[in-house]
Amino acid sequence: MREEVRRLVEAYLEKAWRKLDVAKRLLKSEDWEDAVSRAYYAAFHAAQALLLTEGEEAKNHRGVVTLFSLLFVKTGRLPRHLGKFLANLRDERESGDYEVLSWVDRETAERAVKEAEEFLKEAEHYLRALGLP
Repeated sequence: MREEVRRLVEAYLEKAWRKLDVAKRLLKSEDWEDAVSRAYYAAFHAAQALLLTEGEEAKNHRGVVTLFSLLFVKTGRLPRHLGKFLANLRDERESGDYEVLSWVDRETAERAVKEAEEFLKEAEHYLRALGLP
């Protein structure tokens, strides 16, 4: 793997962990919608890191979810539930960010942060098996 790609993978993963930390702080301050948004971006950046290991880059959020599913879930490289986590987090983030009457509540936010953390741990484990960060 080229050094430039290796650095990008590492940067995406570091950014993912920072977003998760922010999501946890927002959860503590009872800012449900923004906690979900940051949780989604944590998983999104981790997914971007994974895609780079396959020489792929998505043009948009839907593309990240689709490529992740095709390259990692359908191939059995990563557990199926991670694809569901990523898709659900994207949907919940969109509701919280764009809907005036959002349905995002404490339970949704807590679940989102938990799912994002599991996604990051699985992504990091996969990347380490490849000899990356």
